[in-house]
Amino acid sequence: MKNPNKLINEKSPYLLQHAYNPVDWFPWGDEAFEKARKEDKPIFLSIGYSTCHWCHVMEKESFEDEDVAKLMNDTFVSIKVDREERPDIDGIYMAVCQMISGSGGWPLTIVMTPDKKPFFTGTYFPKRNRFNRIGMMELIPKLKEVWQTKKDEVLKSANEISLSLNRLNLISDTMEITETILDKSYNELRDRFDDINGGFGNAPKFPSPHNLLFLLRHWKRKNEPKALEMVEKTLTKMRYGGVYDHLGFGFARYSTDQHWLVPHFEKMLYDQAMLAMAYTETYLATKNDFYKKITEEILEYVLRDMTHPEGGFYSAEDADSEGEEGKFYLWDADEIRNVLDKNESDFAIKIFNIADDGNWIDESKGMMPGTNILHFNKSIKEFSEEFNISESDLLNKLESIRKKLFDYREKRIHPYKDDKILTDWNGLMISAFAKAAQAFNNKKFADAAVNAYSFIEKKLMDRDGHLIHRYRNDESGLTAHIDDYAFIINALIDLYETTFEIRYLKRSVQLNDILMKEFWDEKNGGFYFVSSTSEQLISRQKDVYDGAIPSGNSIALLNLIRLSRYTANIYFEKKAAKLVKHFSGFISKSPSAFCMFMCGLDFLFSSSTEIVIVSDQTDSTFTEGIDFIRSVYNPNKIVISKDESNQSELTELVSFVKEMKLKNNMTTFFVCRDYTCNQPVNTLQELKKLL
Repeated sequence: MKNPNKLINEKSPYLLQHAYNPVDWFPWGDEAFEKARKEDKPIFLSIGYSTCHWCHVMEKESFEDEDVAKLMNDTFVSIKVDREERPDIDGIYMAVCQMISGSGGWPLTIVMTPDKKPFFTGTYFPKRNRFNRIGMMELIPKLKEVWQTKKDEVLKSANEISLSLNRLNLISDTMEITETILDKSYNELRDRFDDINGGFGNAPKFPSPHNLLFLLRHWKRKNEPKALEMVEKTLTKMRYGGVYDHLGFGFARYSTDQHWLVPHFEKMLYDQAMLAMAYTETYLATKNDFYKKITEEILEYVLRDMTHPEGGFYSAEDADSEGEEGKFYLWDADEIRNVLDKNESDFAIKIFNIADDGNWIDESKGMMPGTNILHFNKSIKEFSEEFNISESDLLNKLESIRKKLFDYREKRIHPYKDDKILTDWNGLMISAFAKAAQAFNNKKFADAAVNAYSFIEKKLMDRDGHLIHRYRNDESGLTAHIDDYAFIINALIDLYETTFEIRYLKRSVQLNDILMKEFWDEKNGGFYFVSSTSEQLISRQKDVYDGAIPSGNSIALLNLIRLSRYTANIYFEKKAAKLVKHFSGFISKSPSAFCMFMCGLDFLFSSSTEIVIVSDQTDSTFTEGIDFIRSVYNPNKIVISKDESNQSELTELVSFVKEMKLKNNMTTFFVCRDYTCNQPVNTLQELKKLL
C-alpha cells in the first residue's frame, strides 16, 4: 500500500486523485510556503481540475513516476491547486502564463519563489523531451541549477513579473460608451461566424452561449434577421453534432474540429446552464419546439445525473473512462446491431451516421478504426423525407431506439463524476431552471431551482449571510468570490420572477450589499475578483472577460440594472454607470469578447419594460396574463406581482407599487416602457396590445 501525501485530507476530488502520487504534494497553505522558505526551495505549483484530460495524462506520465517524483521532491516544495476550488489563484497565475508565453491552459505549471512570485510558467510537460517539448527529467535539473547559481537574477525576474502583472490590472483609459458599441460587437461576431457549421472561428470550437444571448438581443433591438440566423444555425448544428450526447443528453465542453463532430468529452455544469438559457431564449424568440425539446433534454440530464439528493448540482463529468478519452460514448457498428433488431439497427446506423470502419479522426492518432461518434448529418426533416415517414413518427422511432441504446450504455463503466458543489456554477444552473420553468410553464423545473437555492442557503451560506464557495461530503469551505455572489444574486432575481416570493428579491439585495461592501473598488469602480477579507495574493484582480463562463462583473452589471428597475433606487443605476465607465476603454477595443457585458449594455440602451400585476393571484386573468408575459421574448423586462398577502413586505422593498391598486376590483396590469407608464388595464387583450 502506497503512503499518502498531504493531499489525503482535502475535499477536492482533483486533489484526492493525486493523494497517492510519490510526489510530496502539499495543498495551498502556510505549511508549504514556510517549508520552502526554511529549506530555500522554489515552489512547483500545479493547477488543474478533476475532469481535465491532459491533467490526467501528466499525472500518469510524470507525477506517478518515481524518477520524476524523486527530482521534484529534491528540488521543490510542490503544491497542487484545484482551479475550480481556487479560481482566484488560477486567475492570477494563468494571467502570468499568458503574459509570458502568449497562451495558457491546464494543467498549468508555475515555478515560483517562496513568497509566491512566479519566474517560470508552462502547461503540460511529458516525462522526457518529446516533439520540441521539454520533459520533466530535463527541465527540473535546469531549474534547480538556475535557482542555486543565479538566484539574484531569478528573484529580480520574479519581482518584475509580479509588477507587470499588477500593472495589467490598472485599467485607466475610459471613454463614453454609446449604443454603437453594440453594433460593433455584432459586426465582430458576424465577421467571425462560420456560415456553414455555425459557431465562431475554426477549431477548436466552444459553445460560447453568451455570444448567442447577445445576438438574440441584437436581433430584438435592431430587427436584424442575420443575428437570429446565426443563433439558430449554431444551436442546430451543435445539437446535430457529436458534441451533443444523443443518448443521455447534455453537451461536451467543446468540439476539437470545426464541424461540432469530435468533442472533448467532458461535461461541465456551467455549459449545461448557459446552453439551456440560450435554447430557452431562442425558443421564446422563434416559438420553435425544437429548441424547447433540447432545453428539456439538457435539464433532464442535469436532474438525472448531476443533482445531489438535497438539491444542489454537481460540477462535471470526466472525458475519460477506463483510461481512455471518450470510451463511454463511442460505438462500433456490430454493437449497435447486437442491441437493436435488424430494422432498428439499420435505422440507427443511417440516422447516427455509423460506419463499420469508424466515422471520426483523432487529430493526434489519425482514423479511429471501428469506433463511431453518434451524430446527425441531416436534419430531422430531411431524414423524414428520406425514410418517407412523418417527422413525428420518425422522432417516436428514434426515441425508442435512444432508450434501448441508453439502457445498454448505462451498463458500461461511467466516466468519473466530480461531485463537489460550487456556489457560482449552481447560481447559473438555478437561473437556467428558473427561466425554463417560466418559458415552458414547468413546475418540475421551478421546483428544481427552488430546491437548489435551498441547498445553497443551508450548506453554502454562513450565519452572517456570506456565501461559501464549495461543498462536498458534508463539509463547506473556501471564501466566496465575485462569481459566487453575482451568479447567486442573478439566480435570486430569476427565482423571484418565477415564484413571486418576495424573500428571494430581499435576499438578492442583501447579497448585493455584501458584494458592494467587500468587492467594489470605491476609487475606480468595478468589482475585484476576491473580497477585501480574502487571503492576500500577489495581485488583486478584476476580471471582465466573458470566457467559458460569464465574468462576475458582467453578471453584476445586469444585477445592478435589474435591481434599479425593481427598487427604483438610483443608487444601483449609478453604480452600474460607474462599472461601465471603469471598463469602457478596455471593452471598446474588442467588445465581442465581452458579450455578457454587452447584454447588460443592451438592457441600458434598449426600451426596458416594467410590469406590475395587482391581483389576488387566484383568478384566470392573472394566470393567463403571467403565461402571456412569459411567452413573449423580452429579455429586458422586470415583472412584479402584488397581492394583499405580500403587499407590506413588497412595498417596503419596492416602494413605487404602494399606490398601484386593483382597478374595477379585478386583476390589473400596470405596464411601463422606456420611462413612460400606460394606463392600467384589466383584460388579456389590452395587455397584449401594450406588450
